[in-house]
Amino acid sequence: MSWRAGESSAQLETSAGPLDALLLAPEHPVAQCVLAHGAGAGMQHANMQAIAEAFAAAGVATLRFNFPFMQAGKRRVDAQPLAVQSIVAAVDFARRHSTLPLLLAGHSFGGRMCSHAVVEAGIDCVGLVFCSYPLHQPKKPGTERAAHMSAIRQPVLFLSGTRDDLARTDLLGQVAAAMPRAGIHWLDTANHSYVVLKRQRTNPLSVFEEMSRAIKEFIDDTI
Repeated sequence: MSWRAGESSAQLETSAGPLDALLLAPEHPVAQCVLAHGAGAGMQHANMQAIAEAFAAAGVATLRFNFPFMQAGKRRVDAQPLAVQSIVAAVDFARRHSTLPLLLAGHSFGGRMCSHAVVEAGIDCVGLVFCSYPLHQPKKPGTERAAHMSAIRQPVLFLSGTRDDLARTDLLGQVAAAMPRAGIHWLDTANHSYVVLKRQRTNPLSVFEEMSRAIKEFIDDTI
């Protein structure tokens, strides 16, 4: 099987039941990516669509999916083992779909669960992209959530807003510095949800265009 250009729907079969999925591919992808959503909205949220389009503009096909809690319409996120199992199922689907190099990525909760999937489930991927990694709760700075991150050996790109109140810049910098192959691209004036301060923003690109260029550079350096 191979990626078909454009967007199409799919379904993952998991131990928690079927999960809806979306495939988005550019004309000639150089890599594929399992892309996990955050805690507050599912795979069809506008930000997730924009992130998938940013990957496509960088030459990467994406597979988005709903975690079981989102599929069931629940507000409480899945326990970590179940979330990791869902990512494993998505990875298995992607690998059956294509032999392109595989990336893992996610927004907020989805990115954090991808990091655990690599460490705990041993997923073999060429790199990881963390969009708005939720390092700590708002107004509760700390790095405890990243205790496992130094075990990730693959190249890592953090895409984090300079106004993200879930990832204080100095603390995320410490986490990345302690990882074997991690770098950070700071999204100019963006908050956790990618809202920017237009009057203060110096980057002429939209935040998602900025993300796409950073992803393209990461891909060029990684694959």
